[in-house]
Amino acid sequence: MSNQLDQFEEQIKNLEGQLQDPAVYNDPYKLKDISQKYNQLKDLIRDFRQLEDINKKIFDTQKLLNQETNAEMIEMIKNEIKSLKKEKEPLEKKIKDQTEPLSEIEKKDVIVEIRAGTGGDEAALFSTDLFRMYSRFAEKKGWSAHLISSHPTPIGGFKEIIFEIKGPGAYRTLRNESGVHRVQRIPETEKSGRIHTSAASVVILPEADPVDVEINPDDIKIDTFRASGHGGQNVQKNETAVRITHLPSGLIVSCQDERSQKQNREKALIVLRSRILAMEEEKKAKNLKEKRQSHIGTGDRSEKIRTYNFPQSRITDHRIKKSWYGLEKILDGDLDTVIQDIQDFASRQ
Repeated sequence: MSNQLDQFEEQIKNLEGQLQDPAVYNDPYKLKDISQKYNQLKDLIRDFRQLEDINKKIFDTQKLLNQETNAEMIEMIKNEIKSLKKEKEPLEKKIKDQTEPLSEIEKKDVIVEIRAGTGGDEAALFSTDLFRMYSRFAEKKGWSAHLISSHPTPIGGFKEIIFEIKGPGAYRTLRNESGVHRVQRIPETEKSGRIHTSAASVVILPEADPVDVEINPDDIKIDTFRASGHGGQNVQKNETAVRITHLPSGLIVSCQDERSQKQNREKALIVLRSRILAMEEEKKAKNLKEKRQSHIGTGDRSEKIRTYNFPQSRITDHRIKKSWYGLEKILDGDLDTVIQDIQDFASRQ
């Protein structure tokens, strides 16, 4: 472990030198990338040192146990060792997750698709809440989130919103978020104070590069149309919106948020490639009987995975049968504990 720590400390010195380089400092993209790596490595070194400290305490306490003869003291020391080992377990898991080499699919950025389900306007507003939650989570991780396509409603909700999140290990971190998310709360328009239940579906796709999925031009049909606004009215005089149909799979992707047809076409192709890649990965997982290693539960996108209960300020994940309180903070992007608990559960399956 000390050898690994020495290597990490050498790497962080190298990154510190790069951060002082004017060429890096004046390049916002390089600066962001190196700063992100520096912060991640800094956190990893902190965890390594904490683990070393716990291991030393266990070693010293074990020596003390071997020398002790008093039965009451022996029991107290054993309890202390047990407590230290319990403290050590999640730290070891965290370090393992950070240092284990990622598979090619786990390294991918992600495409997030959120669609309003049952509940009308309230479901569309909940889709907005979920979009904000994942966007804020990405921001806190030092990642970036960019809108690809959206279908807003007049009151500030989304019938559908598709966006990308870019960051190291984004797909590995978020892949278990796919499924139906349910919300229980009193809508602002509800005069009787009755709690309504609404739902939105979330789909997490690994973002595919052109080299990952090659699309034959003869396999797609491209239609263009005018982009529409909140009420369905056309907001562009020219046909800038694009709809792409992938004939072999029947997948349809549309994009209208950009001002040019070319930009909308490029974004639609990104989503299409990602959907095709996700389909291929799901087939591989089924064939190799490894689906439970990459998903929790059935992995079915129609599966109800989580409930957000506003009156009790609680969210519950039905797959691992666990609840967390502090709903407002979670919806503001404090998802780390939730995601870690789900990953811990998945790793034990």
